[in-house]
Amino acid sequence: MSTPGARTVLVLLDSAATELRSPVLELITLGRALGRVEAVALEAPSVGVLAQLGAHGVALVRQAEPSSGGEVVTGDALHLTPVVAEVLAAAARASHADAVLLTSSFPNKEAAARLAFLTGAGLVVDASALHDDGTHLVADKRVFAGSWDVRSEILTDPAVLTLRANSVVPQPADAAVATEVEALRVELTPAATAARVVSRTVDASAGAGRPALGEAAIVVAGGRGTNGDFGPVVELADALGAAVGATRDAVYEGWHDQFVGQTGVTVAPRLYIGAGISGAPHHRGGMQASQVIVAVNNDPECPLFEISDFAVVGDLADVLPQAAEVLREHRASKG
Repeated sequence: MSTPGARTVLVLLDSAATELRSPVLELITLGRALGRVEAVALEAPSVGVLAQLGAHGVALVRQAEPSSGGEVVTGDALHLTPVVAEVLAAAARASHADAVLLTSSFPNKEAAARLAFLTGAGLVVDASALHDDGTHLVADKRVFAGSWDVRSEILTDPAVLTLRANSVVPQPADAAVATEVEALRVELTPAATAARVVSRTVDASAGAGRPALGEAAIVVAGGRGTNGDFGPVVELADALGAAVGATRDAVYEGWHDQFVGQTGVTVAPRLYIGAGISGAPHHRGGMQASQVIVAVNNDPECPLFEISDFAVVGDLADVLPQAAEVLREHRASKG
């Protein structure tokens, strides 16, 4: 049986060379509730990142220095999921980690699965919470398209989890610490370096200062009701600092490039606004775990209204620009 707060939690830093995004700070905040947090970086942490880590109570960063056959692995090859898994396995051994936490990106989910295989660890993907019951770590998550909440007790050490974005409100530590960087030398196996990066596509959803769809705290999405005009959707998203999403049909029509749904991007933002979206099961399966759901539709029988916290019957072309204007005026009045 463990003493509450006595765990060692290892957190993978997705963007150590620039700045830590909110989902990573969520991992650190969650980890602090369990015990001591250490971080793993695939590249040298920037000065700004070290300051962020210190403010959030992380005293140690293990900077990976992987090599294969005597040659240092750099660039895109560092982010191959077999490489990430072997780096995390080495870091977990060095830290005697009780848990390894990653954000829930698609590459990280694969790396987490590989890590669990390498270490014999228990694995939970897309967790929404993590607790210590005094004996084992216990993870919560939503399943069956967000319609069921389940709790999983992880019986093996370490526990490996990917945490769904917006599950925790990031909070700095009560007292800042000085963060040290320690080299983590890892000799990779041939299996880790067998793959090669042929091409890499940057997620366009985070362009122009917009958050990535899969991790945004606020999402504004449009469907067939937009009739192809996503201007009001984008205007409201800009006023809120939100990501823009769409239904599968809207993407197939070429009106937007990313759809929310069971086979698209699954989101769980703090606020989800669906405009001109009927609420087909496929779409609902990708967003109904959102904390607050607002639906705007001119059909009072719209199925999305059934799961909405707030429903507006009206033309989205009128409603969304008015909402955006009120938000801009409110922001301006606050200086």
